[in-house]
Amino acid sequence: MAEKMNQQEYPLAPATRQSRSDEESGTLRSEELKRKKRIKLAIYIAAFAVFQTIVILVFALTVMRVKTPKVRLGTDVTFRNFSAGTQASPSFDLSFTTQVGIKNTNFGPYKFDSTIATFMYQGVTVGQVTIPKGKAGLRSTKKVGVIVNVDSNTLSSTAGLGSELGAGVLTLNSQAKLSGKVELMFVMKKKKSAEMNCTMTIEVATTAIQSMSCE
Repeated sequence: MAEKMNQQEYPLAPATRQSRSDEESGTLRSEELKRKKRIKLAIYIAAFAVFQTIVILVFALTVMRVKTPKVRLGTDVTFRNFSAGTQASPSFDLSFTTQVGIKNTNFGPYKFDSTIATFMYQGVTVGQVTIPKGKAGLRSTKKVGVIVNVDSNTLSSTAGLGSELGAGVLTLNSQAKLSGKVELMFVMKKKKSAEMNCTMTIEVATTAIQSMSCE
């Protein structure tokens, strides 16, 4: 009887070895899968880190970069009064309405203080106008309407004026400096000064703007 029982136990050995082999193979496959998952996770983390770095750089170079606003005298000029002399008796007395444009290209509003815009003829002040305190919104242009009065009463010499009027034109220069702050993300504020330096040439016969250029 014992011999029969021993004979029946022999076939179990190969099955046991096969089971162990399957377990070892399963363990290896499991370890391989875990290794591949770890590699994929590392790749995803590295890709996200690179992407995040690029986003931060783009954000810093565009959104957080503060640019100087531009101030320009508008070309839409309407004369309320226009009086100009001749080459023999040179003089002028003008009143006109126009707009001062404050262009803000930043991703935050530009708040500026009140300032004076000065109009000159050949370096001599012939008129002034106040640009009131205001705000140019983010990536927009603030237009401020002004009434300008200029005359030749302050000129000590009118020789150059006589030559210009003889040619049928009158050239005026306008300058202003705005002081203000650009606000970013509602927490960051950076001081920025914007300057206006424009030259307008008026055609006397038609009382129209012949040219307007701003630096």
